[in-house]
Amino acid sequence: MRGIVLGLCTATVRVAEAQMPLPAAKPPDGATLFKQQCAVCHTTNLSEPVRQGPPLVKIVGRTAGKVAGFRYSENLAKADFAWDETKLDAWLTNPQAVIPGVVMVYRQAKPETRAAIIAFLREQN
Repeated sequence: MRGIVLGLCTATVRVAEAQMPLPAAKPPDGATLFKQQCAVCHTTNLSEPVRQGPPLVKIVGRTAGKVAGFRYSENLAKADFAWDETKLDAWLTNPQAVIPGVVMVYRQAKPETRAAIIAFLREQN
């Protein structure tokens, strides 16, 4: 009886190996990821009303904590750097590690997701 069961298992494995693999899923583009993960709090258009977070239009190269009309947390308002891709990557990974005490709670562990969002933001410059 064991021989029959083992034989059936082997046949099942061979059938599974013969199936065509599914194509790899296409990762979402930066615009889609921004809309899904960032747009609840941020805009990329100055004509839209300000949301919970500052507008991110022309964020790459902009001094942190300095959008006119937006009230930043104390520590972010005191920041002394310009946003570049490296700083944005660190920020999206863990905002608290970049500037302790900031309000933003979003964190993104996947490097490819962060890279796509940053590329989208760079395109908005």
